[in-house]
Amino acid sequence: MSQSDLLARIRKLPVWQGEITAEPLTGGITNVNYKVTDTTGSYVVRAGDDIPLHQVMRFNELAANKAAHAAGLSPAVIHASGDLTVLEFIPSHTLSEEDVRHPDMLPHVLELVKAYHRKVPLHLRGPVLVFWVFHVIRDYAATLTDRGSTHSALISELVQTGNKLEAEAGPYDMVFGHNDLLCGNFLDDGNRLWLIDFDYAGFNSPLFDLGGLASNNGLSQEQENWMLESYFETLVTDDLRHRYTAMKCASLLRETMWSMVSEITSDIDFDYAAYTAENLARFRAALSDFNNT
Repeated sequence: MSQSDLLARIRKLPVWQGEITAEPLTGGITNVNYKVTDTTGSYVVRAGDDIPLHQVMRFNELAANKAAHAAGLSPAVIHASGDLTVLEFIPSHTLSEEDVRHPDMLPHVLELVKAYHRKVPLHLRGPVLVFWVFHVIRDYAATLTDRGSTHSALISELVQTGNKLEAEAGPYDMVFGHNDLLCGNFLDDGNRLWLIDFDYAGFNSPLFDLGGLASNNGLSQEQENWMLESYFETLVTDDLRHRYTAMKCASLLRETMWSMVSEITSDIDFDYAAYTAENLARFRAALSDFNNT
């Protein structure tokens, strides 16, 4: 769909009062987003259809967003129809990786993640998904093979590694995870943090979110130890550290394969090849550390 066609559809939404202005919000690598302002205020419009190749189903995203707002953790859903969702606009700045790992910020970030895990399930309504990273890895492998990806030579190795990590990361607890804790999904309005973008939300191990938070934002080993002790409110055992590190590797592997699939399926203007290379390097470094422990 062209930008002009999308803007025409946005203008026809029944929620606006008076004339509107719309400006694109940059940074998204899964959806297209606009800031829309009418006479009552400003809003965010997310345009995105189901993406089964990435396990993204909009009914699930909508349920997670509504539950997170009910828990007091995310902006409100104002309107949803088809592939368009209108959200409350929060005047804020998006965190950077440096922001997330700053000693003054990281405790607030972790507290928000803990609150999400504990409070959102209390507000969920209707059917929601499980996000099982090891299924995702195997499914991505099939997609890459079927579509003749340039990364096909790596697929067998990556699947075998994922299967090994699945065994090493258990036994498993379960929370309702965000499953995409990139720095760009945290907003700071100057008084508090907000969590946004629930494309990949679903029941999962808490170790996946913790591993993703660490790997996506470059936490140091000392910060990872603090994170685990703070989250679980106990000293970190060798067993917990082993299972956590396995899941952190799985998080990086999933991000790598997500990007490999996006290289051949996404229409968004983003350098997925460079993103693949960056995450593959991170994954191999984390896997090397895991294998040497």
